[in-house]
Amino acid sequence: MIERPRRNRVTPLGNIEASSHRGTLMGNRGDLHDNEGTVCRTWMLRRWISCTLHTPTGRRVTFDTPGCYTPLFFADEATALAAGHRPCASCRRPAYEAFRAGWQDAFGEKPSAVEMDDVLHQARVRAAGQKVTFIACLHDLPDGVFVARKSAPGTAFLVRGAGLYPWSHAGYGKPIRMPINSPVKVLTPAPIVGILKTRRLDLA
Repeated sequence: MIERPRRNRVTPLGNIEASSHRGTLMGNRGDLHDNEGTVCRTWMLRRWISCTLHTPTGRRVTFDTPGCYTPLFFADEATALAAGHRPCASCRRPAYEAFRAGWQDAFGEKPSAVEMDDVLHQARVRAAGQKVTFIACLHDLPDGVFVARKSAPGTAFLVRGAGLYPWSHAGYGKPIRMPINSPVKVLTPAPIVGILKTRRLDLA
């Protein structure tokens, strides 16, 4: 019997979907399960983090178990950031410190993890659960940001160089070009956009 993929892959649009494609990072938002072990909510905690796929202790993650955190997976760092997840301070310490340093460069202070999580939570999800987005001009956005176009609202595009790369669970498609003064809907939370403007993070 072929096992169906679990609904635990996160997209830059903020959706949690089922996909057979593996991610490069794992994430945590708390326990998203109902009593039957089905994912029924999009978040429980304000601490949204992205982790390595393998814990330092080698402990295996638990799937579909109420009372345990729900493992989520991301195609890459840029996808995790667009979804509103910051690097974990434990298993990804260098990435976490780079993120904090970028926050200080952008906003003038070096906050604690809790302070960052509180600000990020307001910038990534509304009270009713919808993803927070905003409109910006393409030429004001740094590499690593995800956007959506008015003509293709269901597709996320990664800004990199002079191109917009369409995202899918399987990878990125061929880039398209838009006039640099074009307005686009920004999917990456505004504080993270600010960090990416001041500091080049490792988005691989």
